[in-house]
Amino acid sequence: MARVLLQVPATARRGEVIEIRALIQHPMETGFRPDASGVVAPRDIIRRFACTWDGETVFSAELHPAIAANPYLSFTALATASGTLEFAWTGDNGFAQTETRRVTVAE
Repeated sequence: MARVLLQVPATARRGEVIEIRALIQHPMETGFRPDASGVVAPRDIIRRFACTWDGETVFSAELHPAIAANPYLSFTALATASGTLEFAWTGDNGFAQTETRRVTVAE
């Protein structure tokens, strides 16, 4: 399991735009670079990231080999109702990871 750092406000006011930041520790090997012995290392990248708020997609991205190791994503969402944010990363070699965070929205 990869190490994940998420910055999500625990509370927000209804109608407030909140900033969400996600960082996942992953080497993002392109499949083009030779390793120390001169053999090309096999490709191993995160291909897709998605964030949903109670099942509704608020942000998604397709990642490609040019993305640096330990991808960092920052985006905003409109707080309309309390709910659970689900973050999902999927990639090569069967890589899949999901994290959740709860946001409470006040009037």
